[in-house]
Amino acid sequence: MNKTEIGKAIADRRETLDITQARLAKLSGVSVHTVSNVETGGGNVTLDTLLKIASTLGFNVKVEP
Repeated sequence: MNKTEIGKAIADRRETLDITQARLAKLSGVSVHTVSNVETGGGNVTLDTLLKIASTLGFNVKVEP
């Protein structure tokens, strides 16, 4: 998946769970700005940040070399 596809999946899941970006940010320990960047595929998100957001939403993340 590319950054845009990951961001869309995160946004879709967040909306399905009826969670605001602000609530997701608080629950995952990142800023609202970071959540917004991830959802739009912008910026350079770290793997640690992506894992925090993904696990908060119940995603399993598989990292392959």
